[in-house]
Amino acid sequence: MRDILRKVAEGKLSIEEAEKLLKAWAIEEIGSLAKIDVGREFRKSIPEIILGEGKDPKDLAEITLKVLGKSGRAIVSRVTEEQIEAVKRTLPEDSILQVYEKARILIVKHRDFRVEESGGKVGILAAGTSDVPVAEEARIIVEETGCKAIVAYDVGVAGIHRLLSPLKKMIEEDVDVIIVVAGREGALPSVVAGLVDIPVIAVPTSIGYGLGGKGVSALIAMLQSCSLGLAVVNIDGGVAAGAVATLIAKRVARFKKTAKNF
Repeated sequence: MRDILRKVAEGKLSIEEAEKLLKAWAIEEIGSLAKIDVGREFRKSIPEIILGEGKDPKDLAEITLKVLGKSGRAIVSRVTEEQIEAVKRTLPEDSILQVYEKARILIVKHRDFRVEESGGKVGILAAGTSDVPVAEEARIIVEETGCKAIVAYDVGVAGIHRLLSPLKKMIEEDVDVIIVVAGREGALPSVVAGLVDIPVIAVPTSIGYGLGGKGVSALIAMLQSCSLGLAVVNIDGGVAAGAVATLIAKRVARFKKTAKNF
């Protein structure tokens, strides 16, 4: 970092070039336990999201505290009750804890932390009530990265008439991308992609049983979709869908703002 700053002072490096180098550099090590990418939000517009699944509660609490101290906020996905309690016991007084039970997400923030609004808009549809936890996972990531989420749940193809009104609202709101979450035969994303001129991100869920159960049928159906403009993330990939949607929406919002200035 000192070398980069010296080159800027000597005129050998522009401010823009230095900024790129510094964004790529920010890694925080926690002994041999973890290497935290605290510069990810500056580099990618998406913060590092800690995966709770499989982590020891004590280790997770330590990682969460370190991210909070460096970034002012820590987001943890796929958390258990035991992990939540471990984090609670270690929180500083000037922090706020948010627990989203359906989405299994935990967020800790400094009291003065504020999410900067980007102007991006993301529609989120869930086929059935059983798909809501994954849709909520996507919603929280979208909102925590500064985009507006417009949601409609239980609008699957078993009662296709339920889809029309919320989809019309999303089009009127001029959403930049739509996330569609569905299990079983995974038909809803293909239907939506066939109706709109908006990028669609399909998320198969592990809802379903028997042959092709646990999301396999839904994933294969989405990958085989004949509707163009449809991309697919992994089974139960709410965080992944939220991240991709955010990148699209933020970029669209940035260009919309630029266009208004001309």
